[in-house]
Amino acid sequence: MALKALIFDVDGTMADTELRGHLWAFNETFKEAGLPFRWDVETYRVLLGVAGGERRIKHFIEERPDLPDLDPSFISQLHRRKTDLFAERVRQGKIPWRAGVVRLIREAVGIGLKVGIATTTQAANVRELLVTGFGQGWPNWIDTVCAGDDVAAKKPDPEVYYMALRRLAVNPDEAVAVEDSQIGLLAARAADISTVITTNDWTVQQDFQGAMAVLNGLGEPRSLAVGDSPEGRVQAVVDCARLQKWLALTKTGGIRGQ
Repeated sequence: MALKALIFDVDGTMADTELRGHLWAFNETFKEAGLPFRWDVETYRVLLGVAGGERRIKHFIEERPDLPDLDPSFISQLHRRKTDLFAERVRQGKIPWRAGVVRLIREAVGIGLKVGIATTTQAANVRELLVTGFGQGWPNWIDTVCAGDDVAAKKPDPEVYYMALRRLAVNPDEAVAVEDSQIGLLAARAADISTVITTNDWTVQQDFQGAMAVLNGLGEPRSLAVGDSPEGRVQAVVDCARLQKWLALTKTGGIRGQ
Protein backbone atom coordinates (compact mmCIF):
# COMPACT_ATOMS: atom_id res chain seq x y z
CA MET A 1 0.00 0.00 0.00
CA ALA A 2 1.36 3.43 -0.94
CA LEU A 3 2.19 5.87 1.82
CA LYS A 4 -0.20 8.84 1.66
CA ALA A 5 0.06 10.55 5.07
CA LEU A 6 2.28 11.16 8.08
CA ILE A 7 0.68 11.77 11.47
CA PHE A 8 2.80 13.32 14.21
CA ASP A 9 2.44 13.42 17.95
CA VAL A 10 3.69 16.73 19.41
CA ASP A 11 5.11 16.65 22.94
CA GLY A 12 8.48 14.92 22.93
CA THR A 13 8.05 13.91 19.27
CA MET A 14 8.04 17.16 17.29
CA ALA A 15 9.79 19.21 19.98
CA ASP A 16 11.46 18.85 23.36
CA THR A 17 8.51 20.33 25.21
CA GLU A 18 8.58 18.56 28.55
CA LEU A 19 11.45 19.78 30.77
CA ARG A 20 11.69 23.43 29.69
CA GLY A 21 8.04 23.70 28.70
CA HIS A 22 5.31 21.70 30.36
CA LEU A 23 7.09 20.78 33.61
CA TRP A 24 8.26 24.37 34.10
CA ALA A 25 4.74 25.68 33.38
CA PHE A 26 3.09 23.24 35.79
CA ASN A 27 5.45 24.22 38.61
CA GLU A 28 5.08 27.95 37.93
CA THR A 29 1.31 27.50 38.07
CA PHE A 30 1.46 25.60 41.35
CA LYS A 31 3.71 28.31 42.82
CA GLU A 32 1.40 31.13 41.70
CA ALA A 33 -1.59 29.31 43.21
CA GLY A 34 0.20 28.84 46.54
CA LEU A 35 -0.03 25.06 46.37
CA PRO A 36 2.25 23.10 48.73
CA PHE A 37 3.97 20.93 46.10
CA ARG A 38 6.19 20.98 43.03
CA TRP A 39 6.93 18.19 40.56
CA ASP A 40 10.52 17.04 40.26
CA VAL A 41 11.85 15.26 37.19
CA GLU A 42 11.23 11.73 38.47
CA THR A 43 7.69 12.55 39.59
CA TYR A 44 6.94 14.05 36.20
CA ARG A 45 8.46 11.07 34.39
CA VAL A 46 5.87 8.85 36.09
CA LEU A 47 3.05 11.34 35.47
CA LEU A 48 3.79 11.30 31.73
CA GLY A 49 2.03 7.94 31.75
CA VAL A 50 -1.20 9.92 32.26
CA ALA A 51 -2.27 11.77 29.12
CA GLY A 52 -3.73 15.27 29.42
CA GLY A 53 -2.76 18.05 31.82
CA GLU A 54 -5.96 18.16 33.87
CA ARG A 55 -5.98 14.39 34.23
CA ARG A 56 -2.32 14.51 35.26
CA ILE A 57 -3.01 16.98 38.10
CA LYS A 58 -6.08 15.02 39.21
CA HIS A 59 -4.14 11.74 39.21
CA PHE A 60 -1.33 13.28 41.27
CA ILE A 61 -3.75 14.57 43.91
CA GLU A 62 -5.58 11.25 44.09
CA GLU A 63 -2.29 9.42 44.65
CA ARG A 64 -1.30 11.74 47.50
CA PRO A 65 -3.67 11.33 50.48
CA ASP A 66 -1.53 13.81 52.42
CA LEU A 67 -2.66 16.60 50.10
CA PRO A 68 -6.03 18.37 50.21
CA ASP A 69 -8.55 17.58 47.48
CA LEU A 70 -8.80 20.12 44.68
CA ASP A 71 -12.16 21.05 43.18
CA PRO A 72 -12.46 20.00 39.50
CA SER A 73 -13.17 23.61 38.50
CA PHE A 74 -9.99 24.72 40.27
CA ILE A 75 -7.99 22.01 38.47
CA SER A 76 -9.39 23.32 35.17
CA GLN A 77 -8.36 26.84 36.16
CA LEU A 78 -4.85 25.62 36.98
CA HIS A 79 -4.59 23.90 33.64
CA ARG A 80 -5.71 26.99 31.73
CA ARG A 81 -3.04 29.05 33.47
CA LYS A 82 -0.43 26.37 32.78
CA THR A 83 -1.43 26.41 29.08
CA ASP A 84 -0.96 30.18 28.96
CA LEU A 85 2.47 29.95 30.56
CA PHE A 86 3.53 27.19 28.18
CA ALA A 87 2.41 29.21 25.16
CA GLU A 88 4.43 32.18 26.39
CA ARG A 89 7.46 29.91 26.73
CA VAL A 90 7.03 28.73 23.15
CA ARG A 91 6.71 32.28 21.83
CA GLN A 92 9.97 33.15 23.59
CA GLY A 93 11.71 30.47 21.50
CA LYS A 94 12.63 28.33 24.50
CA ILE A 95 11.19 25.06 23.15
CA PRO A 96 13.59 23.40 20.66
CA TRP A 97 12.31 21.32 17.75
CA ARG A 98 13.70 17.80 17.47
CA ALA A 99 16.14 17.17 14.66
CA GLY A 100 14.64 15.97 11.41
CA VAL A 101 11.00 16.84 12.07
CA VAL A 102 10.73 20.04 10.01
CA ARG A 103 12.87 18.45 7.28
CA LEU A 104 10.60 15.38 7.03
CA ILE A 105 7.40 17.45 7.00
CA ARG A 106 8.71 19.71 4.25
CA GLU A 107 9.77 16.70 2.20
CA ALA A 108 6.41 14.98 2.69
CA VAL A 109 4.44 18.02 1.55
CA GLY A 110 6.80 18.51 -1.37
CA ILE A 111 6.00 15.06 -2.77
CA GLY A 112 2.27 15.35 -2.17
CA LEU A 113 1.80 13.49 1.11
CA LYS A 114 -0.67 14.76 3.68
CA VAL A 115 0.57 15.70 7.15
CA GLY A 116 -1.55 15.62 10.29
CA ILE A 117 -1.09 16.02 14.01
CA ALA A 118 -2.66 13.75 16.63
CA THR A 119 -1.90 14.90 20.16
CA THR A 120 -3.36 15.10 23.64
CA THR A 121 -2.01 18.62 24.18
CA GLN A 122 -4.21 21.65 23.66
CA ALA A 123 -4.72 23.07 20.15
CA ALA A 124 -3.48 26.49 21.31
CA ASN A 125 -0.16 24.96 22.37
CA VAL A 126 0.20 23.21 19.02
CA ARG A 127 -0.47 26.36 17.00
CA GLU A 128 2.10 28.35 18.97
CA LEU A 129 4.71 25.67 18.37
CA LEU A 130 3.95 25.38 14.65
CA VAL A 131 4.52 29.11 14.20
CA THR A 132 8.07 28.70 15.54
CA GLY A 133 8.80 25.94 13.03
CA PHE A 134 6.94 27.11 9.93
CA GLY A 135 5.92 30.72 10.54
CA GLN A 136 2.40 32.07 10.20
CA GLY A 137 2.02 30.02 7.03
CA TRP A 138 2.11 26.75 8.96
CA PRO A 139 -1.35 25.67 7.62
CA ASN A 140 0.37 25.31 4.23
CA TRP A 141 2.40 22.47 5.76
CA ILE A 142 -0.04 20.84 8.20
CA ASP A 143 -3.34 19.56 6.81
CA THR A 144 -5.07 18.99 10.15
CA VAL A 145 -4.46 19.41 13.87
CA CYS A 146 -6.34 16.93 16.05
CA ALA A 147 -5.72 18.00 19.64
CA GLY A 148 -6.66 17.10 23.17
CA ASP A 149 -9.55 19.56 23.26
CA ASP A 150 -11.06 17.90 20.15
CA VAL A 151 -11.62 14.48 21.72
CA ALA A 152 -13.24 13.07 24.85
CA ALA A 153 -10.78 10.20 25.34
CA LYS A 154 -7.04 10.74 25.62
CA LYS A 155 -4.24 8.45 24.50
CA PRO A 156 -3.82 5.46 24.77
CA ASP A 157 -7.38 5.61 23.45
CA PRO A 158 -7.20 5.80 19.62
CA GLU A 159 -9.93 8.46 19.23
CA VAL A 160 -7.53 11.23 18.18
CA TYR A 161 -5.99 8.96 15.53
CA TYR A 162 -9.39 7.97 14.17
CA MET A 163 -10.15 11.69 13.86
CA ALA A 164 -6.88 12.33 12.03
CA LEU A 165 -7.54 9.51 9.56
CA ARG A 166 -11.02 10.85 8.82
CA ARG A 167 -9.82 14.40 8.29
CA LEU A 168 -6.92 13.30 6.10
CA ALA A 169 -9.22 10.91 4.19
CA VAL A 170 -6.72 8.04 4.31
CA ASN A 171 -6.89 4.43 5.44
CA PRO A 172 -4.77 3.22 8.37
CA ASP A 173 -2.46 1.23 6.08
CA GLU A 174 -1.78 4.38 4.03
CA ALA A 175 -0.37 6.30 7.01
CA VAL A 176 2.62 6.24 9.33
CA ALA A 177 2.46 7.69 12.85
CA VAL A 178 5.48 9.24 14.56
CA GLU A 179 5.39 8.98 18.36
CA ASP A 180 7.78 9.09 21.31
CA SER A 181 5.91 7.24 24.07
CA GLN A 182 4.26 3.94 24.88
CA ILE A 183 0.82 5.50 25.32
CA GLY A 184 1.18 7.16 21.93
CA LEU A 185 2.22 3.87 20.34
CA LEU A 186 -0.76 2.10 21.91
CA ALA A 187 -3.12 4.76 20.56
CA ALA A 188 -1.74 4.62 17.02
CA ARG A 189 -1.60 0.83 16.90
CA ALA A 190 -5.18 0.60 18.24
CA ALA A 191 -6.10 2.57 15.10
CA ASP A 192 -4.05 0.06 13.01
CA ILE A 193 -1.45 2.67 12.02
CA SER A 194 2.18 1.57 11.63
CA THR A 195 4.27 3.61 14.04
CA VAL A 196 7.82 4.95 14.18
CA ILE A 197 9.01 5.69 17.71
CA THR A 198 11.61 8.41 18.27
CA THR A 199 12.67 8.02 21.88
CA ASN A 200 13.88 10.76 24.23
CA ASP A 201 15.24 10.93 27.76
CA TRP A 202 11.71 10.69 29.18
CA THR A 203 10.61 7.62 27.24
CA VAL A 204 13.69 5.63 26.24
CA GLN A 205 13.05 2.91 28.86
CA GLN A 206 9.43 2.31 27.87
CA ASP A 207 8.09 -0.81 26.15
CA PHE A 208 7.64 -0.29 22.40
CA GLN A 209 6.55 -3.76 21.40
CA GLY A 210 4.54 -3.49 18.19
CA ALA A 211 6.32 -0.44 16.76
CA MET A 212 7.43 -0.47 13.12
CA ALA A 213 10.73 1.14 14.12
CA VAL A 214 12.32 2.39 17.35
CA LEU A 215 14.98 5.08 16.86
CA ASN A 216 16.62 7.86 18.82
CA GLY A 217 15.27 10.46 16.39
CA LEU A 218 14.58 11.11 12.71
CA GLY A 219 18.13 12.15 11.93
CA GLU A 220 19.83 14.77 9.80
CA PRO A 221 22.63 14.30 7.23
CA ARG A 222 25.32 15.10 9.81
CA SER A 223 23.58 13.40 12.73
CA LEU A 224 22.07 10.07 11.74
CA ALA A 225 19.23 8.43 13.64
CA VAL A 226 20.10 5.06 15.19
CA GLY A 227 17.80 2.21 16.07
CA ASP A 228 15.86 -0.88 15.03
CA SER A 229 13.67 -1.12 11.94
CA PRO A 230 12.19 -3.64 9.53
CA GLU A 231 15.61 -3.55 7.79
CA GLY A 232 17.35 -4.45 11.04
CA ARG A 233 19.71 -2.11 12.89
CA VAL A 234 20.11 1.16 10.99
CA GLN A 235 21.95 4.45 11.05
CA ALA A 236 19.97 6.69 8.75
CA VAL A 237 18.20 9.88 7.88
CA VAL A 238 14.52 8.95 8.05
CA ASP A 239 12.91 10.22 4.86
CA CYS A 240 9.69 9.43 2.99
CA ALA A 241 11.30 6.81 0.77
CA ARG A 242 12.58 4.93 3.79
CA LEU A 243 9.20 5.12 5.52
CA GLN A 244 7.54 3.72 2.39
CA LYS A 245 10.07 0.88 2.37
CA TRP A 246 9.50 0.13 6.05
CA LEU A 247 5.76 0.18 5.56
CA ALA A 248 6.07 -2.43 2.82
CA LEU A 249 8.47 -4.56 4.88
CA THR A 250 6.20 -4.37 7.92
CA LYS A 251 3.50 -6.18 5.97
CA THR A 252 5.90 -9.09 5.45
CA GLY A 253 7.77 -9.30 8.73
CA GLY A 254 7.80 -6.23 10.94
CA ILE A 255 10.59 -4.88 13.07
CA ARG A 256 13.89 -6.75 13.29
CA GLY A 257 16.84 -6.19 15.55
CA GLN A 258 15.13 -5.61 18.90
